Amino acid sequence: MFHDRARIEVRGGRGGDGSLSFRREKYVPRGGPDGGDGGDGGDVVLVADPDRRDLSFFQRKRRFEGGRGIHGQGKNKRGADGESVELAVPVGTQVLDDEGGLLVDLAHPGARAVVARGGPGGAGNRRFARPTQQAPRIAEVGWLGEQSAIELRLKLLADAALLGFPNAGKSSLLRRISNAKPKVADYPFTTIAPVLGTVDAPDGRQLTVADVPGLLEGAHEGVGLGDEFLAHLERARLFLHVIDATEEAAERFATIDRELHGYGAGLDVLNKIDLLDGPPSFETDDPRVLAVLPLSAATGAGIDELVRALFELVPDAPPESAAAQEVADFLVYRPRPERRRSFRLFRTDAGYRVRGQATEDELRAAGVKPGDPVEFE
Repeated sequence: MFHDRARIEVRGGRGGDGSLSFRREKYVPRGGPDGGDGGDGGDVVLVADPDRRDLSFFQRKRRFEGGRGIHGQGKNKRGADGESVELAVPVGTQVLDDEGGLLVDLAHPGARAVVARGGPGGAGNRRFARPTQQAPRIAEVGWLGEQSAIELRLKLLADAALLGFPNAGKSSLLRRISNAKPKVADYPFTTIAPVLGTVDAPDGRQLTVADVPGLLEGAHEGVGLGDEFLAHLERARLFLHVIDATEEAAERFATIDRELHGYGAGLDVLNKIDLLDGPPSFETDDPRVLAVLPLSAATGAGIDELVRALFELVPDAPPESAAAQEVADFLVYRPRPERRRSFRLFRTDAGYRVRGQATEDELRAAGVKPGDPVEFE
């Protein structure tokens, strides 16, 4: 089953605790503090993978957490950072926050975005040494990572998109011109999910064509299936409007055009000409329509002309610089938070010490267990 939406929870890994340690060597009876810092927690990262087709993986698993940072050790040894979790998503995936605001748009292969940063590691006791406190007996507990619920939405990337009323013959046409094998039947809404196919040219070039489920008048307001899949048309560089030539072509064109107002240029294809006694008639002075091609997906008439037109009229993709390969096409910049929160938590010889205001839940999340001695400054 095709899934173009998913809601997941992501959490950065918790930072490792700082070490509470003192130098212990022969002939050095009063060695100073040498507790190292804890490692930072691992991030949760989304990576646009061209081999992924939809978001079905996230229907089976919905919670992801970065690895925890390793605790610091004596001899000023810093703990290792936690392992980051990389989640492969289809190219064209967008990330939205709880309020529906766009955070990230991964619109090209290899684009990456951190959606939950790991928490910083806690400071070891050597960090707290002062001239007036040469033997600090506290070490900071690692910080919790960022946590949020996000929504993933996929907008397919295709060179051209087939659109039109149900039963206009879009699936039959896609089967005829590409390697895709969508289901074909004689009832409306046979196609209930977008289908991608690859069209090959004799010279070795390829185009990706998407078959979008049939639209009805009022699709943008929720009529039929169209409102669920209109987003998949947004990234297509060319629209291929398939119209049943046995019906009123001009009226069909105008109805779908109202649903797609302002989306861009395209071809018009008059399908099912094998069912007519004579050549179909359809004229328009709309500058967005680059050509009108009569054809029959059933008999193959006009298919070669259509394929040639696709390769001639699909706009070239903009060049992509090597430096931009890992950069998301849209990213809300979030500077890494400073080491500030409503409280800081330290381990001591006797238990824990809290500096600032902390709730019971916050302390429990930071690692304090029931019964542990806690001192508030």
